[in-house]
Amino acid sequence: MKNISKILFLLPLLFISCGSGKVVEYTLEVVNEYPHDTESYTQGLFIKDGQMYESTGLNGKSTFRVVNMETGEAERRLDFDKKYFVEGSVMFEDNLYILTWESRIAFIYDAATLQYKSSWKYQREGWGITTDGKQLIASDGSANLYFMDKNFKLDRKVTVKYEDRPVRWLNELEYIKGKVWANVYTSDEIVIINPRDGSVEGIIDCRGLLPKELYTADTDVLNGIAYDKNADKIYLTGKNWPKLYEVRLVKKK
Repeated sequence: MKNISKILFLLPLLFISCGSGKVVEYTLEVVNEYPHDTESYTQGLFIKDGQMYESTGLNGKSTFRVVNMETGEAERRLDFDKKYFVEGSVMFEDNLYILTWESRIAFIYDAATLQYKSSWKYQREGWGITTDGKQLIASDGSANLYFMDKNFKLDRKVTVKYEDRPVRWLNELEYIKGKVWANVYTSDEIVIINPRDGSVEGIIDCRGLLPKELYTADTDVLNGIAYDKNADKIYLTGKNWPKLYEVRLVKKK
């Protein structure tokens, strides 16, 4: 998320060749592509009742957006003070939750009106957040996932592991068909996690999703997973990417 130069060297691509047979490996098939605002430093991406929402980061550029997926444009946006670096976002019950990174402030809005309700002093760095419909699930850049109620009361945490090794830098999250999907920051992998015990059950190799000819000096890493439950469609994008992709998983042979 943050400063790639500081942490990139800490994260080798651990998942390109797992070879154990215990974890299912996937590649991607692109079904459709849509415009994506190259000013969007994507931190959170989700779909609720057919509508796409996106939170974007960087101090002085942090926003929350109601996105027209066909055009990539924001139909409505909330702008944040430059002291905040906005991170993941999700709607749960009647609330919209928006995390911030080092400020450790969580903003709470009315999900229907986007009117501000309150803020909450968050106990950890804010990275990704999603919901299984019963509770909030969040990451903080470590190998942990935190399961909380709507008031951020911690119910439990699990450590995400691949072959008994902690998987750190868990970033943007999405809950899909009983599993937690997580971008692994600075890599081209998405891990599919069993929320019960934190075990990695699948690895998605996303290399080449954005063609090299579409890269610019501002193009940043893969980040952003949205699942349209009603249509059973999955969307991926990245920070400052010009494209949003509807994708389908293809199991590696």
